[in-house]
Amino acid sequence: MLDPSSSEEESDELLEEERQDVLVAAGGSSQRSLPPPSRDSRGREAGAARAASPSPSVLSEGREEQERLQREEREKRLRLQLYVFIARCIAHPFNAKQPTDMARRQQKLNKQQLQILKERFQAFLNGETQIVADEAFCNAVRSYYEVFLKSDRVARMVHSGGCSASDFRDVFKKNIEKRVRSLPEIDGLSKETVLSSWLAKYDAIYRGEEDFCKQPNRMALSAVSELILSKEQLYEMFQQILGIKKLEHQLIYNACQLDNGDEQAAQIRRELDGRLQLAEQMARERKFPKFVTREMENTYIEELRSSVNLLMANLESLPVSKGGPEFKLQKLKRSQNSAFLDIGDENEVQLSKSDVVLSFTLEIVIMEVQGLKSVAPNRIVYCTMEVEGGEKLQTDQAEASRPQWGTQGDFTTTHPRPVVKVKLFTESTGVLALEDKELGRVVLYPTSNSPKSPDLHKMIVPKNSQDSDLKIKLAVRMDKPPHMKHCGYLYALGQKVWKRWKKRYFVLVQVSQYTFAMCSYREKKSEPQELMQLEGYTVDYTAPHTGLQGGRMFFNAVKEGDTVIFASDDEQDRILWVQAMYRATGQSYKPIPASQAQKMNPKGGNVNTEISPLYADRGQKHGMDEFISANPCKFDHASLFRLLQRQTLDHRLNDSYSCLGWFSPGQVFVLDEYCARYGVRGCHRHLCYLSELIEHSENGSVIDPTLLHYSFAFCASHVHGNRPDGIGTVSVEEKERFEEIKDRLSSLLENQISHFRYCFPFGRPEGALKATLSLLERVLMKDIATPIPAEEVKKVVRKCLEKAALINYTRLTEYAKIEETMNQATPARKLEEVLHLAELCIEVLQQNEEHHSEAFAWWPELLAEHAEKFLSLYSVDMDSALEAQPQDSWDSFPLFQLLNNALRNDTFLCNGKFHKHLQEIFVPMVIRYIDLMESSIAQSIHRGLEQESWQPVNNGSATSEDLFWKLDALQMFVFDLHWPEPEFAGHLEQRLKLMATDMIEACVKRTRIAFELKLQKMNKTTDLRIPSSLCTMFNVLVDAKKQTAKLCILDGGQEFASQWQQYHSKIDDLVEESVKEIISLLVSKVVSVLEGVLSKLSRYDEGTFFSSLVSFTVKAAAKYVDVPKPGMDLADTYIMFVRQNQDILREKVNEEMYIEKLFDQWYSNSMKVICMWLADRLDVQLHIYQLKTLIKIVKKTYRDFRLQGVLEGTLNSKTYDTVHSRLTVEEATVSVTDGGGLQGITMKDSDEEEG
Repeated sequence: MLDPSSSEEESDELLEEERQDVLVAAGGSSQRSLPPPSRDSRGREAGAARAASPSPSVLSEGREEQERLQREEREKRLRLQLYVFIARCIAHPFNAKQPTDMARRQQKLNKQQLQILKERFQAFLNGETQIVADEAFCNAVRSYYEVFLKSDRVARMVHSGGCSASDFRDVFKKNIEKRVRSLPEIDGLSKETVLSSWLAKYDAIYRGEEDFCKQPNRMALSAVSELILSKEQLYEMFQQILGIKKLEHQLIYNACQLDNGDEQAAQIRRELDGRLQLAEQMARERKFPKFVTREMENTYIEELRSSVNLLMANLESLPVSKGGPEFKLQKLKRSQNSAFLDIGDENEVQLSKSDVVLSFTLEIVIMEVQGLKSVAPNRIVYCTMEVEGGEKLQTDQAEASRPQWGTQGDFTTTHPRPVVKVKLFTESTGVLALEDKELGRVVLYPTSNSPKSPDLHKMIVPKNSQDSDLKIKLAVRMDKPPHMKHCGYLYALGQKVWKRWKKRYFVLVQVSQYTFAMCSYREKKSEPQELMQLEGYTVDYTAPHTGLQGGRMFFNAVKEGDTVIFASDDEQDRILWVQAMYRATGQSYKPIPASQAQKMNPKGGNVNTEISPLYADRGQKHGMDEFISANPCKFDHASLFRLLQRQTLDHRLNDSYSCLGWFSPGQVFVLDEYCARYGVRGCHRHLCYLSELIEHSENGSVIDPTLLHYSFAFCASHVHGNRPDGIGTVSVEEKERFEEIKDRLSSLLENQISHFRYCFPFGRPEGALKATLSLLERVLMKDIATPIPAEEVKKVVRKCLEKAALINYTRLTEYAKIEETMNQATPARKLEEVLHLAELCIEVLQQNEEHHSEAFAWWPELLAEHAEKFLSLYSVDMDSALEAQPQDSWDSFPLFQLLNNALRNDTFLCNGKFHKHLQEIFVPMVIRYIDLMESSIAQSIHRGLEQESWQPVNNGSATSEDLFWKLDALQMFVFDLHWPEPEFAGHLEQRLKLMATDMIEACVKRTRIAFELKLQKMNKTTDLRIPSSLCTMFNVLVDAKKQTAKLCILDGGQEFASQWQQYHSKIDDLVEESVKEIISLLVSKVVSVLEGVLSKLSRYDEGTFFSSLVSFTVKAAAKYVDVPKPGMDLADTYIMFVRQNQDILREKVNEEMYIEKLFDQWYSNSMKVICMWLADRLDVQLHIYQLKTLIKIVKKTYRDFRLQGVLEGTLNSKTYDTVHSRLTVEEATVSVTDGGGLQGITMKDSDEEEG
C-alpha cells in the first residue's frame, strides 16, 4: 500500500507534467503556451538563490510561495480551458448519448451511519426496541452483530467507500438462510415465510425511527447523478469536478454562445476542418508518432481522415435545428473522395433551386381603422386580408363608429418576399349592388426581419374619397424557418453569379449540416433567382470599393477562381452577415473588423474573439477571451483528457454512491463525446483509466475488478492488433505504457488475492474476488489469442494464497495479542489462549469457506492448501503451549475436540497434514489417559466393594454407580473425540468395550459372593425380613445386565463381529446366571421358612405323643375356658412374613421382570413343599389344626401371589390342584366326623373371609 502523502506528491507531479504537455508550443500564441519551468530548473534556481542569499530561509519561503501561486494559476488556466471544451461537448453533442443500461449504483454507507447502525442493533439486543422477535432471530442478529458489524474489516470497507446498505442486507440474508435451513420443519409455516419475516424485522431494526440512509440534500446533483442528466446538471457537475465558479461558467456560456446551435455546429465544422488540415500537414511533413512498425504511419493518416469523416457524417445526420419545426435534410450523396476529405476538390454536390425552397408562416393581426369619415356611423364595415397567390380571409363586421377587430389571420407561403394586401369594405345598401364598396387598401412587403409589433399604415383610398387620412393599425409577423440562418438586403457583385452590382434580397439557407447556400429572391417567387453554395469559400471584411455605387460597409466571399463582393447599408448588418456566413463556410480563420481587432489586440496578435461586442467585452474584461478563442486543434487533448478523467474519477469516488470506480451515465456521456470530438485514442483513454483505477485501488479504494477487466481487455486487444475500436495503429508509447500497466495490474491483483479477506471482506463486493481471479488469468496471458496454461495460473494463485495464509494468521495473532501472552503466561493461561486462538482460526476458515470458496471453485485444492498453510502456522503456537503443559494434564483435550470437529467434516482438511500432526500429538495422551483410567477404575472397584455398605444409590450401590458412570464417561469421552483415523478409532472402541466387560464381570462376581454371604447369615423363621442390602445387591446385578448392553456391545465389521459376539455373550451369560442364581438362593431362603412352619405342624400328626397330649389337654380345658384355636397364629405369622417380604421386594428391586420371576419361583416352590408335606401324610388324616392352618396358608398364598402379578398358568399348576383337592377332601371329612367343624375356615372362595 502506498503512503497517502506520497500519493499526493505523485499526483501533483503528474498534474504538472500534464500541464506542461497540454499546450503545444508550435503554432500557438504566447498567451496560450505557458509551459511551467521544469522541476529541475526550479530546483537549480532555488539552490543558487539560497547559496547567494544572506537569509536563505526567508528567500526560499518567498520563492516557494511564489512558485505555489504560479502553479495554482497555471492549474486554474488549464481547468478553464478544459471546461470550455467540455461545455461545447455538453452544449452540442453529436456522437454520444447518455447510457440507459448501466447498473444502478447504491448509496454508500459512511462511518457515522455504521456507528448508528451498530447502536440500533445493540439496542435491539438489549431489548430497548418495540420489535418482537423469537430466540432464534435474536441469536441470528447477535451473530451478525458480533461477527459482521463489529468487524474491523467492515469498518475499513466502509471507510474506503465500497459498502452500501444492500451489502449489509445481503450478508444478513445469507447468514439467516443457513440458520433457517437448519431449523426443523414446522407444520403450516414454511421456511420462506420465516425468511421474509426475519428480513422484515431486520429492515425495521436497520431503519430505526428514521431512515438515516436517505442522503441529506447536501449536494442536489449527487442525489440524481445516477439518472439521465439535463445539460444544466451536466454543466453543474463539471463545474464541481474542475472547480469552475458560477460566474466563470456564465461568462463562458455567453461568450461561446452555448445556447446557439448554429454557432456550435459551425464551431464543430471548424474543428473538424482543422483536424483534417493537421492530418494533411502531418502527411506532408512526415512527422508521425513513433509506431510499432513504419507501415502504420500511412494507416495512421487514413485513420485520422476516417475518424473525421465519421464525425462529419454524425454531424450531417443531425437535424438542422433542434426544437424547431420539422425540416427534412436533403439526402446528399457523396463519393469517397468528396469534400469531407479533400478540401480543394471541385467535385462538389450542386444544389438545384428546388433544394432551397423555404416555407414561411405569416400572422396578420388587424387591430383598428382610424380616420374613417365617409361612412355613416351605423354602417357595417369589415376588412379582408390575403397573401398574394393564396387564400383571402375576412374579419368580423363592425360599426363604422367603432372599426375595431383584433382578428388574426394565419397564412403559409413559400415566398421569402411575399406581398400582403389588406382592404377595408363597407356593405352596399343598393338593391342592385353586387359587391361591397371598397373604402381603402394597403399593400405590405414583409420579410423575416420586419418589425413584429402593430403599426399604423396609411391606406390608399379611391378618388374623390373624403377619407384622405385613412389609416389602419395592423401587425404582420413572418417567422424565420430553422434552416434560414440570415436574411436581408445586400448589394452583390460576383464573377459567376450576381454579375451586376445591385441591391437584392438575400437569404442564407442551410440545406444540411455541411451545405449552405446564399440565395437571392424576387418578390412573389418561391425559388431563388440565383444561388451560390458557400462550401470552400472564405468570408472576410474588406475596405470600401470606390468604383461601386450603393452600399457603405463591404465584405466578400473568396474561393479559388471566384470572388463575390457584398455591401450592406450599416455596420451592424454587415457584422451579422459576416458572422452568419463565417459559421456556414466552416473556415478556420475568423474575420474581425479592423476597429475591433485593433481595440481587442493592440499587440497585433491574431486573437479570434466573438463578434458580439457585449460578450467580447465581458470576456476580455474577465480574461476569458483567451480560452474561448483558443484553437482546439493546437492542444494535446490526450493529456487534457487524462487530467479530465482523473478529476472526474476523483469526484465520482467521493460522491454519495458506492460506484466502485464506475462513472455515472452523465460522466460517461461527456467523456465519450470529448474523446470522439477531439480525437482521443481509445487505447490512451483506457490506459489512463487503468492507471487511475490502479492508483486508487493501491490507496485503499474499492474498485470493481470487472471494470479493470473491461479496460484491460480493450488495451490488450488494441496492442495485439485486434482493432477493438477500428484503430489498427499501435504507438510505441501505447505498447510501453500497456506493458507497464500490465505489470502494475498483475502486482495489484496478486496483492489483492493475498489480502482477499481484507480486500473482499465477507465476499463483498459480490463476485469481486471471482472477477479478480478471472482478470488475473487474462493479465497473465502472453497475447490475446493464446490462453495461458491452467498450471501457470494455478501456480500464481498458489503463491498468493501462501502469502495470504501468513497475512491472515499474523493479523489474527495481532488481534488476539497472542505474542504477549505466550511469552509470559502460565501453562494454563497459554492453553487458554491457544484454545481461543483455535476458535478464531476455525472461524476464519469457516468464513473463507462460506464467503470465498465459490470464487476459488476452479481450484478447491488451493484453498485447502491455503488452510493447511494457515493451520501449520497455528501449529507452532499450539505445539509450544502443549509442550508447556505438566505431565498427565488432560486440560488440552478440549483443544483436540475443537480442532478435530472442525477438520473431520472438511473433505480436503480431514486427515490432512495438520490433522495428522494433531493426531500424532494426542495419540500418546489418549492412550496414557485410558491406561490411567483403567487402573483407577479397577482400584475403585476393589476398594469400593470391600468397604461397600450396600445402601441403595440410584439403580444400585455407590460402587456400582461410580463404576458404570466412569465407564460410560470414559467411553463418551473417547466417542466425543471422534477420532478421524478409523483404525485407531476402532482400537480405542474395542479396548474400552473389553475394559467395560472385565470391570462389569469383576463387579458381578464380587456382588454375588457378597449376596451369598449375607444370605447365609439370615435366620429361617417367619421373623425373616429381606434386608435392603440384599435388594441393593440384586439391583446391582440387574443394572449390570443393562449396562452390559450399553457398554460392552461393539459395532465392528463382519470379521470382528463373530469373535466379539462370542466374547460379549460370556459376560451376558455370567450376568444372567448370577441373577438366576441369586433368585434361586433367595427363593430357597424364603421357602425354608415355610418348611419350618410345616415342621411345626408335623407335631400334630396322628400317632405321635405330642398330638395325643395336645388333644387331651385341649378337650379337658375346653370344659372350663375358651381355648385358642391352635395353628392360627402360625398361619397368620407366615402370611405376614410373605406379604411383608413381597412388599419389600416390590419396593426395592428395580426390575419388574426379575421380581415376577422371583415370585413365580417362590409360589411354585412353596406349593411343591406343601404338596410334598401332604404327600408324606397321604394315608393319615390331617389333624384339624393342621388342616385349618394349611387351608389358610394355601388360600392366602394363592391370593397374595395373584395380586403380585403371578400368571394364572403358574397359580393353577398341577401341584396347586393336588394340594387344593387334598385339602378339600380333608375339609369334607372333618365336617362329617367332627361336629364343631373348621369354624368357618374352608377351601371355598369367599370374599367375607378375614384377611
